[in-house]
Formats: sequence, structure tokens, C-alpha cells
Amino acid sequence: MKKIISFLSLSFLFFLLTAPLVSAQLLNSTNGVVKSMSDQTQQAASYGGMSNVKFGVIAATIIQAFLGLLGIIFLVLVIIAGFKWMTAAGNEEQIKKSQATIKNSVIGIIIIITAYAITYYVFNSLPFNGGSAMPNPNISQ
Repeated sequence: MKKIISFLSLSFLFFLLTAPLVSAQLLNSTNGVVKSMSDQTQQAASYGGMSNVKFGVIAATIIQAFLGLLGIIFLVLVIIAGFKWMTAAGNEEQIKKSQATIKNSVIGIIIIITAYAITYYVFNSLPFNGGSAMPNPNISQ
């Protein structure tokens, strides 16, 4: 066990120390000077297809992913509670626990749907382009 921990720590240290060497690909090909941080960020964003993505879009995507994960957790809880209910074999205590789990899961999914509706409304109606391309009526075009 001690050998594994020492091997992992040495590997981590090796990769940590060699990381600056890997960034050699960010050198400017014309004069060999390292590009500025904003140029590097812009280049990385354009390679990733995110050069024109706004903060609101990123925030909306993260919130959607998180709420989707919570929906999956709800589904798993309902399936487990249903399985426990079906295999209770008349045990009233286990049936009540399963019913409570299903009831709490339904309350949770109602909260999740409400949170999704609120975030959808906020990100589609605010002028920072969170989820739509609605023009701002206060700005002349």
C-alpha cells in the first residue's frame, strides 16, 4: 500500500513539474515569444468552439445540467422505493418507508420543476442573452 501511495505521489509530482514544458505549443510561431494570456484564452476558446459564448449561456447550461442530474436522482429514488414496496411482503413498516420515500421524491421533483421554470424564465427574459437572442428595447440599433 505504501508503494502505491509513493508511486502515485511521485507521478503527480512528475506531471506537475512537466506541465510548463507541455505549454510549449502555445509559442508564437513567428518570433518564438509566448503569447499573452488573453490571446491564449481566445485561442483555446476558438479551438473548443466557445469563442462567442456569453457568461449567461454557460450559467444556463450548468444549471440545466444540474437540474437534469437531480431529475435522474429522482427517478432512481422512485425505482428503489417502488422495488422495496413490491418486495415488502406485507411488512407495514417497510411499506410506510417506501411510501414516504416516494412522497418525498415527488415533492423534490416538484421543487426541481419549479426551479427549472424559474431559471428558464429568468435566462430567457433578461437582456444579457442567457438563453435567447431577444433584443434590448432600450438600445437603439
